[in-house]
Amino acid sequence: MSSKANTTVRMFGLLHTFRKDHGLPSQAEVAVPEEGCPAEAIARDLGLPMEKIEAVFVNHKAYALDHEVHPGDQVAFVPTGIPGPGRMMLGIRHAQH
Repeated sequence: MSSKANTTVRMFGLLHTFRKDHGLPSQAEVAVPEEGCPAEAIARDLGLPMEKIEAVFVNHKAYALDHEVHPGDQVAFVPTGIPGPGRMMLGIRHAQH
């Protein structure tokens, strides 16, 4: 990824707690290449536990982790364990590829 941070990434729920427990903020500024990159790559670069990520929100829509993130996108990782009604309300049940 490029050296200039250009995208804000937020972590919620147990991902927030995971970062805090490791002395890290639950929000990070990351550099995303101009051509974009998969959300999964960002999660790995941030050291998030991949098995605990349910979906990623990019610009307020839920997607699978293979979704391409571009500079300036609003990104938030959502943990596993969200109850059924909440999943539907957030759009995670039908996260788009």
